[in-house]
Amino acid sequence: MASSNGSMISGVASKIEEAAYNKVTWRLIPFLFLGYIFCFLDRVNVGFAKLQMQQQLGFSETVYGMAAGIFFISYFIFEIPSNLILQRIGPRIWIGRIMITWGLISSITMFVNSTTTFYLCRFLLGLMEAGFFPGIILYLTYWYPPARRAHINAMFLTAIPVSGLIGGPLSGWILETFSGAGGLAGWRWLFLIEGLPSIIMGIITLWYLDDGISGANWLTREEKTLLQHNIDQEKREKTRHSLKDAFVEWRVWICCVVYFCFCAGLYGFMFWMPSMIKMTGIKNSFTIGLLVAIPNGIAIVGMLLLGRSSDRNLERRWHTLICGLLAGFGLAFSAIFATNTWLSVLSLSVGMIGIMASLSIFWSVPTAILAGTAAAGGIALVNSIGNLSGFVAPYLLGYIKDITNNLNLGLYFLATLAILGGVLVLLFAPKRSNW
Repeated sequence: MASSNGSMISGVASKIEEAAYNKVTWRLIPFLFLGYIFCFLDRVNVGFAKLQMQQQLGFSETVYGMAAGIFFISYFIFEIPSNLILQRIGPRIWIGRIMITWGLISSITMFVNSTTTFYLCRFLLGLMEAGFFPGIILYLTYWYPPARRAHINAMFLTAIPVSGLIGGPLSGWILETFSGAGGLAGWRWLFLIEGLPSIIMGIITLWYLDDGISGANWLTREEKTLLQHNIDQEKREKTRHSLKDAFVEWRVWICCVVYFCFCAGLYGFMFWMPSMIKMTGIKNSFTIGLLVAIPNGIAIVGMLLLGRSSDRNLERRWHTLICGLLAGFGLAFSAIFATNTWLSVLSLSVGMIGIMASLSIFWSVPTAILAGTAAAGGIALVNSIGNLSGFVAPYLLGYIKDITNNLNLGLYFLATLAILGGVLVLLFAPKRSNW
């Protein structure tokens, strides 16, 4: 009888816990998801603007690659300080500030008229946006324990392919529809129209977000106690808490290399996919946008399924390796089929599944290694170093395109990096709490 009563109590507690996490997810994830859509759209819409502005302003492929990538230099510089500020003053104010200021810079990019102003706007955009992604990853650790993070990260990170799914057709439509409106080129309208929603959402963030479980008035006292207990239990299991520990922990540096490899593939796709599809013979900007949406749409399904599988099996290493292989093969075959529209789109789809799923599963790891200030600094360190590939990949592809008149060598290099990232995760010892 005692065993039966214990099972009943355990079952009730489990239902309360699931209901509490469902409430948290519905409150936070759609809002953060929408914010990251705007974030990524404003970061990579330069790939669509290139279809017009490159010819109008006389930019070479190398200049475009440099401008696309210089964003990540300032992003790298301010990433760790931004996350430390977020931890000190709270996510609500700092995330709201980030969104408002990056939206402003994205909008004024419409006034670019030279190489210098192009570089400056991209540098300032990276400076203003720095801290948003690692800030959200850190923020989610305030609510979810490690066993739930791969799927939650996947739900949040689907904003990247969704930004391509929505942003591709939208950007193509803006370029075609607004070209010449008010005497302005379509690419200028593109930066203005896609920057304004970020400003509005940043203002909303200032009153919508809660800094943590204790301030969530939409949770009951029982739900708060249960969720906080799960987070406190995780903290007790971690031993490293200072910022210094983030820099001396060898696993953090392996995470940096792995993330660099995966991000190189991601930004290779994001900044060059419109141009890659155009090189297959498609000329209309809106049609290019529709074709760009296909790999992004397929990636959404793939990353959610793989993220859920990783959580269900409490396994990260082999899931990430498989994703790295998919990404590498997708990048390589997109080069092989560079002149065939549908085979190119198919290859890009396979690659996008691999890249996006690897990222969502990967972020379960740094958050399970460190706690406290070390978590804030460590997550930012991994993200900032990993995102330096956002400078390397676009610039490299642009330079290779200028000297060889195709992207093949660059795509093969990015494919190799993606596979390397998958292999490196095998260095981690398999533990149920992280890998």
